[in-house]
Order: sequence, then structure tokens, then C-alpha cells
Amino acid sequence: MDFPLQALLKVAKLKKSTYYYHLQKWVKPDKYQAIKERIQTLFHYHKGRYGYRRICLALRNEGFFINHKTVQRLMQELGLKGTVRPKKYRSYKGTVGYVAENVIQRDFEATAPNQKWVTDVTEFKINGQKIYISAVLDLFNREIVGYEVSKSPNFELVQQSFKKAFTYTKLSKKSGLIVHSDQGWLYQIPRFKALLATHEIKQSMSRKGNCLDNAVIESFFGIMKSEFLYATTFKNYEAFKKALVDFIHYYNHERIKIKLNGKSPVEFRRVS
Repeated sequence: MDFPLQALLKVAKLKKSTYYYHLQKWVKPDKYQAIKERIQTLFHYHKGRYGYRRICLALRNEGFFINHKTVQRLMQELGLKGTVRPKKYRSYKGTVGYVAENVIQRDFEATAPNQKWVTDVTEFKINGQKIYISAVLDLFNREIVGYEVSKSPNFELVQQSFKKAFTYTKLSKKSGLIVHSDQGWLYQIPRFKALLATHEIKQSMSRKGNCLDNAVIESFFGIMKSEFLYATTFKNYEAFKKALVDFIHYYNHERIKIKLNGKSPVEFRRVS
């Protein structure tokens, strides 16, 4: 049985103007539908690693003209939220050798590659087994130029990450490079100082217990842990190492950075 609209509105105690307002709103096409679909695609492609600001940059790179606040609202409507970064493990064990002065002084800017590198070692667990990663990052474009993995935090771990960095960047013997680290014991020992001397590299160290003095590499490890380590299940150590190769390639070649005007580290280096 059909009932007149007026009778239904009377029973529902709803004004006709209110009814037509909501009806029009309900049938009106969503002008953000295409953008929402692209946001979802980008979010899932990057495995939840992108928050609203990076999603906004990715959309702009594709030709969408959209405000970051609009992207934030649309992501909230879609229930999409980027990963949260965990806290970092500390490796300071006191003064055991040479402590360099803080040459960098939180000046994390560089005008060309191989002017300033930052480095650190981080620890995490896979199936109860402690794993250590040493990484070397170029401050010019935030690119990971060298890294190594080990089950032990020894000098060979650091040495291999730097040897890979020297090869990857084709670093000259007289580079004028500055390498900055915290005061971790691996960076205080004579063997590390000798390693830097092979390329006449100037050593710089953070002040004791001051994480902000090496904030860029710590930020990278935070990204790596939240977007990769804690978001992935690894069958074993070998599976982890293989996945890490893929993540570092993704980080350097695909993961855009706000600081780099929406470009990935490698893309930024190539166009600079």
C-alpha cells in the first residue's frame, strides 16, 4: 500500500524542507569519489606507511589539486591512518675511546651529495633473536647509501655498511666528507677512526645522551621499524634480509618525502 508523502512526514514529525534536503544530499554524486579511490589505492600500495601529508603530495604529483586538510578529512572518513613510529633503542655505553667534537651541530642540510653522512646502529628482534642494522644516510637527499645486518653489534657490522657506502657513492679518497654519529662504542674505537681515515673523512659526534643531535638517522630507523619491521612477519633471518633489500630500495626509489618536494631520495638526487 502506498502512503502520501505528507502523511509519512506527519507521522515522522519531519518537515518537508528537511526531507528534501537530506534526499538531495543522499542522491548527490560524491565529488571526491575518484580522489577517495586513489587515496585508498596509494595507502594500500604503500602498506599504510603514508599519512595524510605524504598522500597529499603523491596526489599532487599525479595532477590532483587538493588541500592537505581535505586529504586528512577524506582519510578519516575512509578509516585510513598511517603507522605510528616506536621509540628507538639506545646503544651508549660510556666513554671507551675517542670522542669527536660535534662538528655538525644539528645542521642537517647539505648542498650536494657526500658532504655530510649520518650513521647509527639499531637493534630489534625476529622470532626472539636479536638483530642489528647499521645504516649510513646522506643528508643531501636522505638516501640510504650503505647498510649491513648482523646478529652481533660488532665492528664488522659498521665496517661493511661503510664499505658499501664508499662503493655505492664512488667516494673519492679526498672527499671532504663529514660523518656524524652518536657516542656509541663502535664509533669510539680506533678501528672506526682508521676506517674514516682511508677517505680523509672528518668525524663528528653527538653530545652524550642527546638524541636530537642525530635526529635524521633516528627518524629513518623509526620509519623502518614502524613501516617495515613491525608491520611484517618474517619466517626466518634469511627471509628478513631479503625483505630488507626490497624495503631499502623502496625507501630510496619510491617513498616520497615532504622535505624533498614530493620526490624520493634518488629522484631528488637525479634532478638536482
